Amino acid sequence: MLPILLALLFIAILIFIVIAGRPDEFRVTRTATISAPPEKVFAQVNDLRAWEAWSPWAKLDPNAKSIYEGPASGVGAAMKWSGNGKVGEGKMTIIENRPNELIRINLEFLRPFKATNTAEFSFVPQAGQTVVSWSMFGKNNVGSKIFSLFMNCDDMVGKCFDQGLGNLKSVVESKR
Repeated sequence: MLPILLALLFIAILIFIVIAGRPDEFRVTRTATISAPPEKVFAQVNDLRAWEAWSPWAKLDPNAKSIYEGPASGVGAAMKWSGNGKVGEGKMTIIENRPNELIRINLEFLRPFKATNTAEFSFVPQAGQTVVSWSMFGKNNVGSKIFSLFMNCDDMVGKCFDQGLGNLKSVVESKR
């Protein structure tokens, strides 16, 4: 009996060391080049109501409920959402806005798991186009460290960011 308990204790310590060794913070970033000036691209991200046209999560649950609060765009603009298991429930609020350069958003996830992260969009003019970077970053708690042992968050979220940036590119370029 003692050898089994010692083996289980050793495995538990090993798992604890692996989990504790996971990064305390994460960052996922994807970039796309859009054939439009920064002000055109910025306007689509700065107005949360415009996200319906390009957000990858809007496509995952067309029946999701969205409620908008605050101003129509810019700092203080907020959107609460509630949908199926793929989109969950939460709230996003624009907390920083530098016209045609940067938008920072506070993300509060309630379901399927609770978390608070930051999303950021940067807009850099380049030869008549705009290089858009979409990032999400935050702290890894114990639960997310365990989750990261089985799922690659960068791949999972990154695929959605790539799709969203592709959709954003289509929307902006079709309005030219």
